[in-house]
Amino acid sequence: MPKIMHAEDAAPGRGGRPRRVTTSLAEINVVPLVDVMLVLLIIFMVTAPMINRGVDVKLPVAVRSQAITGERIEVTVPLSYRTDRKIYLGDVAMDPVRLKETVRQKLEHATKKDVFLRGDTGVQLGELMQVTDLLKEAGVENVGLVTKKPGER
Repeated sequence: MPKIMHAEDAAPGRGGRPRRVTTSLAEINVVPLVDVMLVLLIIFMVTAPMINRGVDVKLPVAVRSQAITGERIEVTVPLSYRTDRKIYLGDVAMDPVRLKETVRQKLEHATKKDVFLRGDTGVQLGELMQVTDLLKEAGVENVGLVTKKPGER
């Protein structure tokens, strides 16, 4: 808090005027910070529903399936596999040769060499077996089939 000095108590400075007592502003104005944070919050709230989840496939239904825990490598075989021979590793589309090499590199230092295979309900078993053979050649020990429970979306 600044000191208030009376004119008769002040020592004369230049021109016979009393010296000014200055104070430093030691407070941070947080209003602009709050404004920026609210704008960022609104941006994230608007864009979050627009983020893609991956490739949409209609999974087959299994009554006695178990939930998968932990990090997993997920390979998806969409219905369009018959025509374009594209397989998805996560969200990335690739041809079978590239898939084999990429999976081999991912599993090089992994302790569990498991891959989870998702296939559209319209994909034939022979096509899934071709992909399974590719994964086995890449060094995968266990290939799990991903299904959904009855009534699950």
